[in-house]
Amino acid sequence: MKDMKKYSFLFLALVFSAFVAAQKPVIVFEKNNHDFGKIQEEGGKATYEFVFTNKGNAPMVVTRVQASCGCTTPEWTKEPIAPGKKGSIIVTYNPLGRPGAFTKSISVYSNSTEEQVTLIIRGEVIPKSTAQSTDSRLPVAINDLRLSTKNIQFNNIEKGKTLQRTIDIQNSGSNPIRPSIVNLPAHITAFFAPEVLKPKDEGKITLTFNTAKTNLWGPTNNTAYLVINGQRKLSDEFSINFFSNIIEDFGKLTPDQRRKSPIVETATRTLSFGDIKAGGKKNAKWRISNKGLSSLEVRRIVNNNKEIKVSQSNITVHSGKSAFISFDLDTKNLPEGEYRKPITIQTNDPDNSILIVVLNWKVVS
Repeated sequence: MKDMKKYSFLFLALVFSAFVAAQKPVIVFEKNNHDFGKIQEEGGKATYEFVFTNKGNAPMVVTRVQASCGCTTPEWTKEPIAPGKKGSIIVTYNPLGRPGAFTKSISVYSNSTEEQVTLIIRGEVIPKSTAQSTDSRLPVAINDLRLSTKNIQFNNIEKGKTLQRTIDIQNSGSNPIRPSIVNLPAHITAFFAPEVLKPKDEGKITLTFNTAKTNLWGPTNNTAYLVINGQRKLSDEFSINFFSNIIEDFGKLTPDQRRKSPIVETATRTLSFGDIKAGGKKNAKWRISNKGLSSLEVRRIVNNNKEIKVSQSNITVHSGKSAFISFDLDTKNLPEGEYRKPITIQTNDPDNSILIVVLNWKVVS
């Protein structure tokens, strides 16, 4: 009889685990590519809205959208999307200074069963007439220094590797320019060739991202500043922005390594603070367990919510053990109403490298 009770308990535990694992959002786009056709270079920016539906059975959060170049700007639905509801990715392409055919990719990252989806835009930019053309093919101007872009997309970089990107530059003025960059993080270096640009000369900035020199995982966003002839101005006008996503290539795991991998287990992907009075504070803890054979690493917790604080970020959960992640909510300056905010958690579980925990609460009088 005891054995029957034991096996019944194990069966129910397995059923419950399967039920929890089945609670996944599914992102489905109405279309994954769009052709703008022919657009005029001087006609302004071209915009298209990619619409998607969450066809899963759990809330979905779009964690990040990354374009393949700085000429393409994405905006997206930031709030959690309930099952059956729609969201969108609005993509804007700037044709200025980019005559000719183009094809650009946009990577959409979410907590869906398909963690990354690629969208494509294409078209052909009809150039300005000669009378309208500027002195430079480079669209970005910082004083007399012109650049091909101020936004550097390193995209996905495997941990332990380096990746390079280049910016085209030109001196459009009548005096020599010696450019440099300050406030670069330790894992990004810049090389200028030539070091001094004579009037009307062109050159390049080679930027190298070395993942071995940072402890970060997942999406990163760094800002540095151009210095022209030694004159430092740490303002948006002189800013250079770097975007990347530091990843682990789980596809390289051998069958034995995958069998021994950590396995995330959670009872829920939502955490409720319940009702809380305006201006009040509250704490809640979320449990994460490891049913795999090797240690589970919580490598990074991405929290973009100023009203929420996370007490810890780097956590190791040994095989068969559990840990708690603590969240502190401060409703100061929050109006009455219901709130749902996502937290992104990155782990070394090959099948759950990105987890989305949705925190919800209601501010009452």
